[in-house]
Amino acid sequence: MTLAIFDLDGTLLEGDSDYSWGQFLVEKELVDLSVYQQANERFYQQYLAGNLDIHEYLAFSLAPLVDFSPAELTQLHEQFMVAKIQPMMQQKALDLIADHRQQGHFLLIITATNEFVTGPISATLGMDHLIAPVPEQINGRYTGKITGIPSFKAGKVTRLNEWLKQTGHTLEGSYFYSDSHNDLPLLELVDHPVVVDADAKLTDIAKQRQWPHISLHN
Repeated sequence: MTLAIFDLDGTLLEGDSDYSWGQFLVEKELVDLSVYQQANERFYQQYLAGNLDIHEYLAFSLAPLVDFSPAELTQLHEQFMVAKIQPMMQQKALDLIADHRQQGHFLLIITATNEFVTGPISATLGMDHLIAPVPEQINGRYTGKITGIPSFKAGKVTRLNEWLKQTGHTLEGSYFYSDSHNDLPLLELVDHPVVVDADAKLTDIAKQRQWPHISLHN
């Protein structure tokens, strides 16, 4: 099956789910407001600039999960989906997903945002599979650590190649949609790279390489 691979934040969503989860926690007063909000903003700017330390960021973003039970986290995420994610949904993105599904393609999200945040989003979008950083759990509770390699920058390629070996899928005829220059390693790997509402650096690269550049904004 042809793979239709999608970045999530800034691509399928008009916004960043990881950053918005942090904002949601701040608004709910579930974290130290001043410290967390400043750190969340700092990490987000580092991501945009391309110099984010993904391990440092994941340690920060996963830390609040330790304080809640699975039932509490499920309830919080349901509220988060309504308050933050639903407004980020884009009809053009849903139409693009539907078009690939109609063609019989395998729908895959690869994201640097952890699986706790993105799992329900991927399911809502009707994806066949999700590759994301996996938060460690012991006895059903999050530890604040991750397991394995984060799917960020070249890590997206590593995680994808591991999955290809496990499943027997190939990249023949594959598509990858992304808005970020952080995803250049994976864009260079697929047969059909497509940039979506891209940042300035990726826009310049797309022009040089004559990659298609589309918008999914409503």
